[in-house]
Amino acid sequence: NNTMKIQKIEQHVGLTLAGGVADAQNIVDVLRYHANLHRIQNQEPIPVNSLARLTSLMFHQNRGYPFIADILVGGVDAKGPALFNIDMFGSVENKNYVTTGSGSPVAYGLLEEEYNKDLTLEDAKVVALRAVKAAITRNIGTGDGINVALVDKNGFRLLTEEQKKAVLPL
Repeated sequence: NNTMKIQKIEQHVGLTLAGGVADAQNIVDVLRYHANLHRIQNQEPIPVNSLARLTSLMFHQNRGYPFIADILVGGVDAKGPALFNIDMFGSVENKNYVTTGSGSPVAYGLLEEEYNKDLTLEDAKVVALRAVKAAITRNIGTGDGINVALVDKNGFRLLTEEQKKAVLPL
């Protein structure tokens, strides 16, 4: 319940994790390694879709002894913003919005009602916080804290408690 479920991979990309914490932390370490290696070798950040594909390959190669995790990889690169869902079998889906974990059905209900592609960043923060808050309220397995990260042209950053409370009373 107290695990940080949002992780920075590079300045332009992060991921969320649901499921087995040890499996997800292993994936985070491998992605950080490859992202750093790509940046050093190519003098540019790794594309977001490359990290999603690498995650997919890791899940797929371990299908006999699967990682018990569901990963979202999202960020902004030269092609613009991108969000990918990678399930425990290695399937990759490019999404506009997606939720993972046991609270997903509750969060999806709110997102399907309130998401639209023209949301401002401020409005999107409200929708995201409301979706996670609803999942926490109605699902014991979701955990008891809300973490929010923004990834845009200014990079990856976690919202502070004060910034979250300014968006929505928690």
